[in-house]
Amino acid sequence: MDRTINTLFSQSPNDLFAQKNISTYENETPSLKKLSVSYVKSLGLIKTPNNLNYLLMLYKKPDISIDVKREIVSSIGRQADDTIIYNFIKENVYTCNCMDLVYQMYRTCLYKNNSKFKYLEKEIEDHFNNEMIFKMKKYKKRSRPHSKKDLLKISTPLLLEGDNTETLQRIPEGSINFIFTSPPYYNAREYSDYTSYDHYLAKMKKSLLACHRVLEDGRFIIINVSPVITKRPGREFESIRYPIHYDFHKILKEAGFYFIDEIIWIKPEASCPNRNGGYQQTKLPLSYKPNCITESLMVYRKNCDFLLDENIKKYSKILCNDDKIDSSNSWYISPKYDKNHPAVFPEELCEKVLKYYSFKRDVVLDPFAGSGTFGKVALAMDRTPILCEANARYCSLIRKNINGIL
Repeated sequence: MDRTINTLFSQSPNDLFAQKNISTYENETPSLKKLSVSYVKSLGLIKTPNNLNYLLMLYKKPDISIDVKREIVSSIGRQADDTIIYNFIKENVYTCNCMDLVYQMYRTCLYKNNSKFKYLEKEIEDHFNNEMIFKMKKYKKRSRPHSKKDLLKISTPLLLEGDNTETLQRIPEGSINFIFTSPPYYNAREYSDYTSYDHYLAKMKKSLLACHRVLEDGRFIIINVSPVITKRPGREFESIRYPIHYDFHKILKEAGFYFIDEIIWIKPEASCPNRNGGYQQTKLPLSYKPNCITESLMVYRKNCDFLLDENIKKYSKILCNDDKIDSSNSWYISPKYDKNHPAVFPEELCEKVLKYYSFKRDVVLDPFAGSGTFGKVALAMDRTPILCEANARYCSLIRKNINGIL
């Protein structure tokens, strides 16, 4: 008890355990509140009975932060006595009341080549029915992404005219490195007419399934959407406002993608239709409607069983970006207007997504190309664009705007 906390934690773990026993540690528990993650991690490297007993004692101590306690669980799992480790997990995994600790206990089961642990692994899965646990199991058995040498590299810009669910069949599976698009707005533009909202979502899902097939495993798809409102058939009827971005999340998941981020595209208010004119006149509650100055860039990744690091490893470090960075998920970009198309991408928006989600010489796809702005910017940024467009008039516009596209 006369030793200071500095003395206790300045010694190496080997010296510490050579000189002290568990009862002595028990007497010094007030100082244990200053335990750090890095210190506990160092304890986990030493596989001795005394060390294991000490870690088990630490786990039972109150007032230890979750981060430190999680590292204690991890360090226990790295010890040598599988019987004690198994009993520890069995006794605590269902009563610890913290999923971060459950994940660490389950992780130990995943890496132990022991039939008892495999049975406990399955028991934990059935008990918690937790999505992170299932993802951990999937990643433990992970494969590796296809080598670029395995794929026929597309090197020529292409315009695929027609329904993208059909034209994308001409593209080899897994040969696209990035997808960015803004799908047709539901019955809000002259080129967008569907019999019902369910019909619209079903058509969009078919396009997403086609995109899933051609996208490389683990790579990104970004969908630019915003809520739309349909015109009222008469003043006595109410219009319907559709939360398209919420519904797209569902069909993106069903198509084989999982959510990563949402980036908010913020436009100058003066550039957006005025929705609060009525309220400004009357000031009556319930009549308020805010001007919509944002759109969502929904960032998803194609389902795979390996980390994003595996995709990045295939590229040379000389392909890194400049030092300029958009550090938040709010991008202030003015919209662009074009007399030939009612909804065009600003070039700045295309530049940003290409910079952050693709490499030079990548093959990039816009399955709803419109006027082809994305393809034009992609070429200027040394990417190979593949554009899909069903409208013949817009296809002519794309060919006019992009020299050399086939």
